[in-house]
Amino acid sequence: MRMYLLLMGLTFATSYLLTPLMRRIGLKVLVEAPLRDRDVHERPIPKLGGVAMVAAILLGLGAATQIDFLSGSFRDPGPALGVATAAVLVLVLGVADDVWDLRWYYKLAGQTAIGLVVAGSGIRLEAMPVGWIRLPDGPMQTALTVLLVVLTMNAINFVDGLDGLAAGMAGIGAAAFFVYCYTLSRTINQFDHSNFSAMLMALLLGACLGFLPHNFHPAKIFMGESGALIIGLLMSVAAIAVTADVGAQEGYRFRNVPAYMPILLPVAVIMLPLLDLALAVIRRTARGRSPFSADRGHLHHKLVDGGYTQRQAVCLLYLWSALIAFGSVSFIFKQLHTGILLTVWGLLLLGAAYLTLHPWIRRTRSR
Repeated sequence: MRMYLLLMGLTFATSYLLTPLMRRIGLKVLVEAPLRDRDVHERPIPKLGGVAMVAAILLGLGAATQIDFLSGSFRDPGPALGVATAAVLVLVLGVADDVWDLRWYYKLAGQTAIGLVVAGSGIRLEAMPVGWIRLPDGPMQTALTVLLVVLTMNAINFVDGLDGLAAGMAGIGAAAFFVYCYTLSRTINQFDHSNFSAMLMALLLGACLGFLPHNFHPAKIFMGESGALIIGLLMSVAAIAVTADVGAQEGYRFRNVPAYMPILLPVAVIMLPLLDLALAVIRRTARGRSPFSADRGHLHHKLVDGGYTQRQAVCLLYLWSALIAFGSVSFIFKQLHTGILLTVWGLLLLGAAYLTLHPWIRRTRSR
């Protein structure tokens, strides 16, 4: 655990210290987010914060290769090299989009190339976690891997609409995912607690927490495209890698770790971004518009329009993220009584639902 905390601290410090530098560079070269009808900020803000996050993650990944405790994660150097290469492509694509505002099909092509790099490095979805249905080797595994990477990237991108929202939600999700992956590593191997997915989540958590103080309302800088893409990349890679970890441990899969967790937890971690993505695609398609066109119909926009301040809306979405992600993780601990856990979780979800709908309930009562 101490080595993972060390990596978190390294990426936190790097991200925290580099972000002001990227802000100054962003102001100097005018890489900033202009005001649009759907925006909630009141002045143009630089959007190169994701560069600091990517740099912190690459530095942390390099440092991890020198830590003996994590040597088990690098026996096959392919996945780590693939993640590093994909992160560099994220940096190039993200900065290009922030500077030139690329058209959606160029961004989709770039995201697909990133997914292909991931699949080519050996990180592929080899089995469906529910029922453990083995996928045939070759094009199907590659296609599903690319689809998962691209889908997760766009889900994170869609939710990046309020100060601190994407970084905070990603940090919460990374923390929950880290707990799961670390617990899994201790369960399946009592001698080697290194885990590739746990390491990636430690890096992501540190980078998000280091960036968040500069991005929380009122934001001094935005993460931009590179920040959203690196979050989506690490989340999807960790989900695929941990699925392979669990699938390889037949003797432990049902006895110690719920078989549904490898697919439930990654979905739970990005549940709100995925829901927002699905609703946006339905909404825009129904209006005859491209699913990639921008509008002001996202969940966070609805909360602000309903009467919440930016900070209140962000904290409310943090609450939902924490309840869904950590609520899902809690089921892996055998010592917790399932009935009591479900009751407490259900009550907390009802409380969060009431807080979410409170402005509309109050308006209805006042009529």
